[in-house]
Amino acid sequence: MSVRPPQSFRQSQQDKNGFNVLEYELMSERADALGRHGLKVEAALTALKAWTGEHRSAEARERLVNDASDAVWAFFIQREICGLRNNRDAIQRYGIPNEVIARLGAIRK
Repeated sequence: MSVRPPQSFRQSQQDKNGFNVLEYELMSERADALGRHGLKVEAALTALKAWTGEHRSAEARERLVNDASDAVWAFFIQREICGLRNNRDAIQRYGIPNEVIARLGAIRK
């Protein structure tokens, strides 16, 4: 007499062929979130680079630098969630200034 193991103990067919629908959806959402954060970084850095000191105050520049550092910080966190630990390539690709990098993770009042 042979006994068949319960279906709850049997490996699913998805594991055998390497396609896991849930993991695929999670990876898709992570990639989408990373893209959205990248767009926010681009917008914040563009606003910072477009700033001219002639008609605006130093406080406005300070706010732009803070906004850019917050966007870059969130982007770096999302990169780590996606498994990308080294941020040097992102710093180079986006042209993130050192003054923004110096403020990453800073908590302001």
